[in-house]
Amino acid sequence: MKTEIYEETAVLVGVITQNQKEEKAREYLDELAFLAETAGAAPQKLFFQRLEYPNPKTFVGPGKLIEIKNYVIEHEIGVVIFDDELSPKQLRNIEAELQVLILDRTSLILDIFAKRAQTANAKTQVELAQLQYTLPRLTRLWTHLERQQGGIGMRGPGETQIETDRRIILTKISLLKQNLKDIDQQMTTQRKNRGKMVRVALVGYTNVGKSTLMNLISKSDIFAENKLFATLDTTVRKVIIDNLPFLLSDTVGFIRKLPHHLVQSFKSTLDEVREADLLLHVVDVSHSNFEEQLEVVNQTLKDIDPVEKPMILIFNKIDAFGYTPKEEDDLAPIKRENMSLDDLKNTWMAKMHDNCIFISAKEKLNIDSLKEMLYEKIKAIHIERYPYNDFLFQNYTDIETETEELTQR
Repeated sequence: MKTEIYEETAVLVGVITQNQKEEKAREYLDELAFLAETAGAAPQKLFFQRLEYPNPKTFVGPGKLIEIKNYVIEHEIGVVIFDDELSPKQLRNIEAELQVLILDRTSLILDIFAKRAQTANAKTQVELAQLQYTLPRLTRLWTHLERQQGGIGMRGPGETQIETDRRIILTKISLLKQNLKDIDQQMTTQRKNRGKMVRVALVGYTNVGKSTLMNLISKSDIFAENKLFATLDTTVRKVIIDNLPFLLSDTVGFIRKLPHHLVQSFKSTLDEVREADLLLHVVDVSHSNFEEQLEVVNQTLKDIDPVEKPMILIFNKIDAFGYTPKEEDDLAPIKRENMSLDDLKNTWMAKMHDNCIFISAKEKLNIDSLKEMLYEKIKAIHIERYPYNDFLFQNYTDIETETEELTQR
């Protein structure tokens, strides 16, 4: 099941609460606007309301809902998108009032995933997540997902349309889960067949440049663009730096308020993260709130695998880093927007030593230093895993050095 949004005009709705201040709410809605554009919608207006907590019936208050309705009618808006996941009751009440397509952040993300899914694995995972999202919201739907099965005893007396649809969905969910188990077993076998090479996984918030960096390091041609969730399917490439081979994988990007059932559906994809020996956490240092994005990824990684792994923080997009220098007579404390890149490096990042590096994958800045750091980290893991191989490796290196010296003489 896929919600079609193509060149639709949209309005976005968010709330400012005690737990979500105005600055944060506006940032979230800016991200929601980017999600809407990625899905094919054109945001026309942002609506905010200050509330102690979201209205349990209509998310926003009755007055604000009327204001949104008037704007939707006047400007012929096709879809209204809410920043938080709506309950079935909220969804039903809002649709009855506005009489247009209503989406929340979760359904919008699922729609983008459905558009981006290319392989049978990704399509199965997305379909499962969509059905799990749809199941508790069947009261707003009145369509068969597939032809009803016939046969004596297949339908109880007085069964309603909703009960029929619920049974169809539950049957399909069970089938998709079994399909994903089979896919998971196949992928596990593939991972075992890769041998004992060191495995490195690129992780990070969506649209931070993971795929661009993957292309640069592995000399491959993976799809990358300035849109959210450009990569859904995990891509694995064999990479050799100097004489040291390893496997590098590109994974799906994370995002705030990522639906839990979506994370569960993408278990087989995220197994690349679980089984990695080294994580490369890519961060968009040019983003005004990159530290929060960094924390979102770290928390998601803990949810996926509580075991801590070696990690390199790669601060990408230094070419896009911009700041406004403070005036000389300004005595106010330095803020994030007043920091230069050098100032930023001297914050908590200065304590990370060789676990942190600043690059630009797009402009190929400082990539050689990154490769050197990668080489040392992977070599250390290799030495720990294969000490005898390291003895041979060291002797081979010594022989090469002696040969060069003799040649020079």
